[in-house]
Amino acid sequence: MTTPKIKGYIETIGRRKTSTARVRVSEGKGVMTVNGKLAAVYFPTEELSRIVHEPMLKGKASATFDISAKIVGGGSHSQAEALRHGIARALVIFDEEMKGKMKSLGFLKRDPRAKERRKFGLKKARKSPQWSKR
Repeated sequence: MTTPKIKGYIETIGRRKTSTARVRVSEGKGVMTVNGKLAAVYFPTEELSRIVHEPMLKGKASATFDISAKIVGGGSHSQAEALRHGIARALVIFDEEMKGKMKSLGFLKRDPRAKERRKFGLKKARKSPQWSKR
């Protein structure tokens, strides 16, 4: 199997909750930058780092990629999952044979779960004020 060459870069978008990640993937030395910082600095915990690197490790990407991303909104965990979504989409564009593996791992599906809005007359989305008979 020969891997196709990337002309320039592949740009994709990954989303999760209120986070949006614009991801650019190009062939290179394997450097990942997020909002101008190295990914190891931006995502300091081991769990977040694992989430971000999952598509390359589990998808067994044969080539090495330079990844740069701009992430806006949400918390750190949601940003990591948005970045994972964007990287997985880019790898599928690079190599169509990865699609089955990425799909079975669930990396191509945008996780639709988000916080439910607060309703009028309630304290939170579903929590109601204490009921009293009189």
